[in-house]
Amino acid sequence: MKHRRIPRRRAALAGAGVAALIAAGITLQTANAEDGTGTPTPDALSVAQAGKLASSLDKELGANGAGTYYDAKSRHLVVNVLDDGAAKTVESAGAKARVVENSLAKLKSATATLSDKASIPGTSWATDPASNKVVVTADRTVKGERLAKLDKVVKQLGGAVELRRTKGEFKPFIAGGDAIYGGGSRCSLGFNVVKDGAPHFLTAGHCTEAVSSWSDQQGGQPIGENAGSSFPDNDYGIVKYSGDTPHPSEVNLYNGSTQKITKAGEATVGQEVRRSGSTTKVHGGKVTGLNATVNYGNGDVVNGLIQTDVCAEPGDSGGALFAGDTALGLTSGGSGDCSSGGETFFQPVPEALQAFGAEIG
Repeated sequence: MKHRRIPRRRAALAGAGVAALIAAGITLQTANAEDGTGTPTPDALSVAQAGKLASSLDKELGANGAGTYYDAKSRHLVVNVLDDGAAKTVESAGAKARVVENSLAKLKSATATLSDKASIPGTSWATDPASNKVVVTADRTVKGERLAKLDKVVKQLGGAVELRRTKGEFKPFIAGGDAIYGGGSRCSLGFNVVKDGAPHFLTAGHCTEAVSSWSDQQGGQPIGENAGSSFPDNDYGIVKYSGDTPHPSEVNLYNGSTQKITKAGEATVGQEVRRSGSTTKVHGGKVTGLNATVNYGNGDVVNGLIQTDVCAEPGDSGGALFAGDTALGLTSGGSGDCSSGGETFFQPVPEALQAFGAEIG
């Protein structure tokens, strides 16, 4: 297949297909080594292997499982459980077990309460398996009566919830400038895909809700028209390219090279990831939470997001979150910048692909 690249100063280009982050298979069996106490030593796993093992253990443990995350340093899958019996099941499968207090049902109930009683602009929350809590974050705009209300709800939920502050302000990362342009706004192209045999690209829904036609230069000729959009609640949009020329399934690394994308997958807490966007180029970090809810300051609420410590700035909206050749997310918004840090939220790619019936090009 021949590919044509968009001219320079373009958004991150990539392709994505619906494939779970379980490319490598592993056999569930008793670990061969022990740590001297009779406890099996956890297996060293890739993220893909850990993803498959986590999926298998989630089914096997049922209500006795309380979440998983990947320890990138040790390369171990860590599984939260509620009792010693479940811990033995986890250890015999090659993962590391932690007996914790809060069940997934309790954490889910806490997020429901937050949605019902604390949907305050400038707040977000996500389940953090590492702390076994729902972590609520309030940005700098949450103060006075709103902060008091939030603090009261958090305290009522007890040990299942933790409140943190961030110095920045939660907002969608859209701005006037370069990359993909429309209606005086700038966003970043996320992943090139194919829908109904024709070339399209994914970007953020808050971009496509505001703009219908996109160019790769300010005031330039259109390169595509919106073909679908979902925002708020979700944050994904799809644009159909003008013409039938295929586009490369790759992410721009802004150093003269690209990262080929062969599939889409689900993010894992603790996973090391990178983000490419038109304002701040390429930055890396880790996934810190899944199924996050963010209440942007303008009143828009988006659910089911990937939460990370990767920085981003206005204009990076819609850009690619990826790990190796796997597409993970589309930049939605967050707080902070790439000089001081902050939190950034991403719309999962597999959900967008399924919604639009799109796949890797």
